[in-house]
Amino acid sequence: MSFQTYGVTARPEQGPPRLAALRDELRTEGLAGFFVPRADAHQGEYVAPCDERLSWLTGFTGSAGFALVLADKAGVFIDGRYRVQVKSQVADAYTPVPWPDVSASEWLLENLDGGLVGYDPWLHTPREIEAMEQALAGSDIGLKPVANLVDRIWQGRPARPAEPATAFPVEIAGLTSGEKRQMVADVLRKAGQAACVLTLPDSICWMLNIRGADVAHNPIVQAFAIVFDDGRVALFSDPSKFEALGPDPDISVAPLEAFEAALGQLTGPVRLDKGSVPVLVKQVLDSFEVATQWGDDPCVLPKACKTEAEIAATREAHLRDGAAMVEFLCWLDDQAPGTLTEIDVAQKLEGFRTATNQLKDISFDTISSTGPNGAINHYRVTEESNRPICDGELLLVDSGGQYEDGTTDITRTMPVGTITDEHKDRFTRVLQGMIAISLARFPKGIAGRDLDVLARNALWQAGLDYDHGTGHGVGVFLSVHEGPQRISRVSMLPLQPGMILSNEPGYYKEGDYGIRIENLIVVQPADCPEGGDTHRQMLSFETLTWVPIDRRLIDTKLLTRAERAWLDSYHATCCDKLLSRLSEKAKTWLLNMTSPLNEG
Repeated sequence: MSFQTYGVTARPEQGPPRLAALRDELRTEGLAGFFVPRADAHQGEYVAPCDERLSWLTGFTGSAGFALVLADKAGVFIDGRYRVQVKSQVADAYTPVPWPDVSASEWLLENLDGGLVGYDPWLHTPREIEAMEQALAGSDIGLKPVANLVDRIWQGRPARPAEPATAFPVEIAGLTSGEKRQMVADVLRKAGQAACVLTLPDSICWMLNIRGADVAHNPIVQAFAIVFDDGRVALFSDPSKFEALGPDPDISVAPLEAFEAALGQLTGPVRLDKGSVPVLVKQVLDSFEVATQWGDDPCVLPKACKTEAEIAATREAHLRDGAAMVEFLCWLDDQAPGTLTEIDVAQKLEGFRTATNQLKDISFDTISSTGPNGAINHYRVTEESNRPICDGELLLVDSGGQYEDGTTDITRTMPVGTITDEHKDRFTRVLQGMIAISLARFPKGIAGRDLDVLARNALWQAGLDYDHGTGHGVGVFLSVHEGPQRISRVSMLPLQPGMILSNEPGYYKEGDYGIRIENLIVVQPADCPEGGDTHRQMLSFETLTWVPIDRRLIDTKLLTRAERAWLDSYHATCCDKLLSRLSEKAKTWLLNMTSPLNEG
């Protein structure tokens, strides 16, 4: 069984002829430009092969970004994670644009005198389009909803996924589907709303206690849903996906093609999430004069705040996965520099996870990167980019597993042979940031934005930083990137008990190496220290990931006494939790790698 492939989804040389074909369509439609987003109609980060329009057109395979194609210019908009990667993936016919430093509207105002720019109303949200229209107000540039122009020229486009849905055990979920549907119905009734439209597949899967396989590495079912204020649900997808689940009198399933007609039959007000629903849904409801109201997807926040059953289950998943990681790291230490490639490493790690006999899938394509490839934040090794792992380099491995009882995501950076003082300095500063988040205690109401600085401080003191968030939300046998919880400069959502997040500061030196250390953590209530304000509700993080951090890369002179104590305690707990799960050889390796720092 293998879950990851190493081909190339698109090549730079394929970009110019596809770009020319798209421009022919622009002229046919009388458009000045066209948007090509990464997103699908469900606004997911990960999309099915049939929705890989951005990759097919440009060659860029990152998980975020978009393209804007004009008659004489074409920009590929990428954030800080992908500014190295995009250079090797797109042809010269495309210009990489640093986003969000430069917005779509700013770029259009600079590069277009006037005209209509087309967009597919299935692939953009009202919030996104409204923001652009406001920014373009007063110019001669307008936006126009049109049928997707890329779909017209995409020959051999893959079929839409049709994987069957499966039931998710209530013992892990902690709540039945009926209980969750009533939670949503209660929200609607309190708001005076008759129904809501759900378009996020992970919200629908959470609410119905189902899982699927419509998108690689994400156990979701692609569907749209209408939830009524009495808890009934009308589901729109391929009905054959749900045959094995059996009937439920409160859940109907109709083909996707029936969705628009069903919208027209609703009695409002209908709740819509302005940041996730497709523009087309709002347009259809307006055309039938159905009243709508903006409101957050009512599943998002309760899904993020895990039940005790979910947290207990994911603890077990992380221990299972941690044991597989230790077996892998033990094996890796026996390999001589120069004898392995990045693909060898990814395949071997997948094998250790598969050997647990409980792996459903990997949770994303393994990032196995060495040397300059390590500086590409979301690098995905291919047959063409595959590098040997050589002496004097760092090996960064970011990986995870999908188990029925939890989703894991872990990054470890390892030395290969002889390393430099610079490697140690940067690694230690990244480690200090990860420890700072792990030790954080904070009052209720604090957001991810407020904590992000803790992870960066040691790097900032040396004039260094990294261009990605410090932490993203993680589901339980759902998406490895889950909102709305984050630890980042822009996240204003207060953290709440039960939220699972990653803790992953890093440092990347373009053309040379990359460093990242990542554990998963869960927000938990914390006791107020003696002498503190007892009326304040305090929170802290419980660590879920138990895998040793490579001591050979640590400059112990940089660590404070508290940081050394945390690391020694963390390593002692790794032994306590994992030794009984390991082979004899891996036990010996783990004991050696987790000895206290003052003995190393």
